[in-house]
Amino acid sequence: MLNIAHGLLAEGIPVEMILLRKRGAFAALLPREATVVELGARNLLAAIPPLARYLRRERPAAFLAALALANLASVAAHRLAGSPTRLVLSVHTTYSQSYPRKKHRLLRTVVPRLMRWLYPLADAVVAVSQGAARDLVSYLGLSPAHVQTIYNPVIGPDFYARAAQPVDHPWFAPGQPPVIASVGRLVKAKDYATLLRAFALVQPQHDSRLLILGEGRERAALEAQVRELGLEAVVQLPGYAENPYAALARARLLVLSSAWEGFGNVLVEALALGTPVIATDCPSGPREILRDGAYGVLCPVGDPDRLAQAMLAELRQPEKTAPDFPAATYTAETVARQYRAVLFPAETAVPEAAR
Repeated sequence: MLNIAHGLLAEGIPVEMILLRKRGAFAALLPREATVVELGARNLLAAIPPLARYLRRERPAAFLAALALANLASVAAHRLAGSPTRLVLSVHTTYSQSYPRKKHRLLRTVVPRLMRWLYPLADAVVAVSQGAARDLVSYLGLSPAHVQTIYNPVIGPDFYARAAQPVDHPWFAPGQPPVIASVGRLVKAKDYATLLRAFALVQPQHDSRLLILGEGRERAALEAQVRELGLEAVVQLPGYAENPYAALARARLLVLSSAWEGFGNVLVEALALGTPVIATDCPSGPREILRDGAYGVLCPVGDPDRLAQAMLAELRQPEKTAPDFPAATYTAETVARQYRAVLFPAETAVPEAAR
């Protein structure tokens, strides 16, 4: 969302970032040129009335929401305000995979029903992969004409500069064994348990290191698994990294082991930096990004043996070589133009009259 904001600002479109509260790891990265509006709400349900007041008062030309619960709150506020603002929702995961697995019954049953009811009230819905778009049609019953696919703007304006920054980690020193990287939240969707089992098969055959960057509720379980597998000396989970790109650029390869995705940002990031990738063929995103395996290796979901075989095959290559990847497809500039077409389909004097 930050990269979309940067891209729209570069197009000359005024941007306001509507936040519950200005806090968290990404708060410092908000574009200086954007106006930040804090709703002051403790949660998304409480955000509906102040968001409705904002829409009624400011009447922006277009409003882009992201993530399921925020999408629902945005539709409710939009209807409550009676706003003429064009409302676009964006979907960043594969709902049929994620929502049936929710532990809380309210999330598992009520939220999908609300989505089926409220999402058609938006002017458009954007999915971040073709697979996620098809899922919206089949799982929520949305009309195919109501759903568009726009890939994530993974490559922001400072992407390559941040990748060039030094990495303060001894594993990246000259002469050290190759580092296998994985980046993402420590949650079940990423299926790091399978990655750890695969790496346990790789390590005896090829000395290497596994660095998993991210934070999440599965940390304790994953740390316990590392101990059970006897991998404490060769696996690290250092937590959230503000700049993972520097490590990605220097890693021997990137592995995405997810059980499901909406897109798979890290695959684009690694390939844009010339790092080979291995990914599970999960719904949805990796197969599209890798163009059916042309840009990287696809493995079955939850199969540590196949994942280990692919990792060993890459590690045994004399040096890392990534294919010529069309990174320009995923830049903030390219994707912002696609969002502009959805947000302002009439394309009158939008930049000067976006409010």
